[in-house]
Amino acid sequence: MQITSEIVNLLAAFMIFMGSIIALISAIGLIKFQDVFLRSHAATKSSTLSVLLTLVGVIIFFISSQGYLSVRLILALVFINLTSPVGGHLISRAAYRTGAYMYRKSDAPRQSSILLSSTENNTFEQLKKRAQAREARRREAYEKENDY
Repeated sequence: MQITSEIVNLLAAFMIFMGSIIALISAIGLIKFQDVFLRSHAATKSSTLSVLLTLVGVIIFFISSQGYLSVRLILALVFINLTSPVGGHLISRAAYRTGAYMYRKSDAPRQSSILLSSTENNTFEQLKKRAQAREARRREAYEKENDY
């Protein structure tokens, strides 16, 4: 019986550890991604998974060691997993409707290092110039298709 309890506690600790690793990856994604759409993806998808793993690990630990099921933890798990993706969707939708800058592969800086932030390689003027050139190419292609 003691070995089973230790295995369950080890499983709970592993889930909590994996949740913290995924939360760290989510935080790195929030720092490194260039636009609001990629950042909201990092904030909602991976942080939701990290909270899920962490809270399930805590629930398993409490059931194993204390012998009771916490209703507050289950409610926190449900509410966070419902509200986080919806909030991220609403943020992305508002950014799209206001015309926020959308990152494209052709906008990638020539030299990239994991130690540099996106603002060290892309100034606002460079981003604006690339966005204007991209819009001119799009407009030109549209006019060519529609014979203006």
